Amino acid sequence: MNDHLRGPQLPPARGQLSEAVAAYLRGAGRLPRTVTADPYGDDLQLALYLCYELHYRGFAGVEPRYEWDPELLRLRGAMEDRFLTALRADAPGHDSLDDALGALLVEPAEGTGVTHFLCGEGELWHLREYAAQRSLYHLKEADPHAWVLPRLWGRAKAAMAAVEFDEFGGGRAERMHARLFADLMADLGLDTGYGRYLDAGCAEMLAVVNLMSLFGLHRELRAALVGHFADVEITSSPGSRRLAEAMRRTGAGPAAEFFYDEHVEADAVHEQVVRHEVIGGLLEEEPESAGDIAFGIDATEFLEGRLARRLLTEWRAGRSSLRTPLAPEMAHTS
Repeated sequence: MNDHLRGPQLPPARGQLSEAVAAYLRGAGRLPRTVTADPYGDDLQLALYLCYELHYRGFAGVEPRYEWDPELLRLRGAMEDRFLTALRADAPGHDSLDDALGALLVEPAEGTGVTHFLCGEGELWHLREYAAQRSLYHLKEADPHAWVLPRLWGRAKAAMAAVEFDEFGGGRAERMHARLFADLMADLGLDTGYGRYLDAGCAEMLAVVNLMSLFGLHRELRAALVGHFADVEITSSPGSRRLAEAMRRTGAGPAAEFFYDEHVEADAVHEQVVRHEVIGGLLEEEPESAGDIAFGIDATEFLEGRLARRLLTEWRAGRSSLRTPLAPEMAHTS
C-alpha cells in the first residue's frame, strides 16, 4: 500500500526540535538526546504534533514504519514528560471531581470567551480563522477519543462507544462530524484538505489537540481522557449555540450553521451520557480514578483558556490569530 504518499505535507519547522523531527522523518539527520524547549511553545508543540500524527494519517513521503520507530518514541516520551509535568504544575486543580464538574455546568451570566465574542461582534474573517484553527481537531473529530475504548470496560465502555458512534455519523459517512466540519469550511471558503492549516495553527491550538493524543495514547492516562471528553461534551452545547448564531448573523452559509446546530442537540444528550454512564461507570470500577478525571478537566480548561486569550488578544487588536494568512475566500461550488 502507498499510504505514505496520501497524507498532508510536512509543515515548516518552528525551531531546532521540530526541525530535527521533520528531518528524521525524511530519513536525514539525528534526533536530540534531551528536550529543553518551552513545553507550551511552537517548537515543542509542533514536534509533538508531528510524532502524534504518525498514529493518524501520517505525512506525504513519510514511511509508515516511523510510527513505531524506537528513537522517535524515545524523543516523544521526553517531550510528553516535559508537557505533562508543566500541565500538572500549571493547571489550577479542583479539590474534588464534583467541584471540577460543577464548574463546567455553570454558565457565567456575562460570558467573555471566544464564542461570546464571535456571537456578539465577530466578523466573517474571525469565523474563518476560528474554523481554520479548529480544523486541526475537527477534521479528525472523535479519533483521539477512540483510543480510550480498549482501556475501558462495562458501563463506561458501552456508553463511550455509544457517544463515539454518534460522532462518527451513526454509520453514515455523510453524517460524520468531521465531514460536517469540512462542509462548514467549504461554506467559509476554506480549503477542506486534512492538515491543510497545520502551519497556520498557533502553538496554543496545537497544545489543545496534542492533549487529546497524549491522554488517548497512554493507558495510565485513560481517566484523564475521560475527564477531557467530559469537558468537551459539557461545554459544547452552549458554545455551539452561540457559534450557530454567529454563523447565521454573518451569513456564513447553511452547512456552517448546521454543524453547530447539530452539536447543540447532540452534545446536550452526550453530556448526560458522559457524566452519568462513562464517568459513573469508570468510578464504579475504579473509584481511585476520580483525581485523574478531574486533572483531565483542569488541564483541558487550562489549555483552552490559553487559546482563548491568544485569539481574543489578537482579534481585539485587529490582528490575525494565525501564523500564516488565509488565502482569499474561495468561490462556493454547488
